[in-house]
Amino acid sequence: MADPAHDRHECDAAVSLAFSVLGKRWNGMIIDALGGGSLAFAEVRRAVPGISDAVLSDRLSELAEVRLISRTVSPGPPVSVTYALTPGGEQLVPVLDDLGRWASANLAPAAPRE
Repeated sequence: MADPAHDRHECDAAVSLAFSVLGKRWNGMIIDALGGGSLAFAEVRRAVPGISDAVLSDRLSELAEVRLISRTVSPGPPVSVTYALTPGGEQLVPVLDDLGRWASANLAPAAPRE
């Protein structure tokens, strides 16, 4: 039986919003990399093999804009920038872990494209 307090349209909108952020390539891997603590740009790049500097920069900006990560600039010299999960980003880590376990158990790998 459906929960009368559950507004299906609100839930659908929230899930759509979540996947508009999390569904972008690399975002989950970036969040996972930052799950171990704050990292500098180059450290994030090493933790996410295959991502270009330009795409990483874009994704970090997007994740900061939606407040899943924070960006801290230390004036230096040399100037350094570190990225860390916000409390909201930290709450997402176990959700992504659960999603990964679910996917492994329930989704067949895609067939190679020719």
